[in-house]
Amino acid sequence: MRIGRKKKDEITPRNRSGKDDIVERKPDYFLSEMDHWFDQLRNDFEQLFWNPQDSYTSNLTEWNRTPAVDVADHGDRYEMNVELPGVNKEDINLEVTPYGIELSAEHEQTSDEKGKNWLRKERATSSFYRCFDMPDEVKTDDVIAEMNDGILKVTLPKKKPTPKQKSKKVNIK
Repeated sequence: MRIGRKKKDEITPRNRSGKDDIVERKPDYFLSEMDHWFDQLRNDFEQLFWNPQDSYTSNLTEWNRTPAVDVADHGDRYEMNVELPGVNKEDINLEVTPYGIELSAEHEQTSDEKGKNWLRKERATSSFYRCFDMPDEVKTDDVIAEMNDGILKVTLPKKKPTPKQKSKKVNIK
């Protein structure tokens, strides 16, 4: 398909037979489409991270997301660090199978504010569920979980440790 010009402000696609196609496009069509895409992206982003109905409870909790998780393979064990700020260890459910781990939590927070002639009590609840498959079998009886400063550290010893790989320096020519 080639593009033929009609007027300065119109671009009309032409097919090989030379006849005009049904759709006419103006030069600013692409820019208006980009504006639409960015508007949609902004709207989606705001829906994910900001809800005007929740603005009055924003001081109640900042924990309204799926927590960040780091998983490292140390050869003889896996080590998992989960960010759970403001969550009590009693609210966390951790289950381990030989080939995976399930992690969930429910967090509830209450706020009381007293004024001269009024009393307000608000609640916020958040929960999450994450499931991870481990590539190697772990010793479920030896798993250790510790909570410190909002970070849950889970150590999962492997049944068969991965042998350390010897590295070799390669000279670059």
